[in-house]
Amino acid sequence: MAVIVQIPTALRSFTERKAEVEVEGQTVGDAIKALADLYPDLRQHLYLGEDLRSFINVFVGETNIKKLDGLGTKLPEGAAIMLVPAIAGGR
Repeated sequence: MAVIVQIPTALRSFTERKAEVEVEGQTVGDAIKALADLYPDLRQHLYLGEDLRSFINVFVGETNIKKLDGLGTKLPEGAAIMLVPAIAGGR
């Protein structure tokens, strides 16, 4: 089923500057894998080996998938997934 992945500005250089990409996926994990398959240069920024990098937060709607079923969270048709890399720094 088609879902939309919203791409943060910091990662758009790997998605042809697209802010949103439509991919197929039944779960969040399927959709993110499909995104990485579509844009192979993005993979290293999302994954460490086979695991999603710990600083990449993923939201379905306004809910962090950590409060749901993680990468196994099922997606309804037309769902929007937002990738949010954690930002460090400041004083």
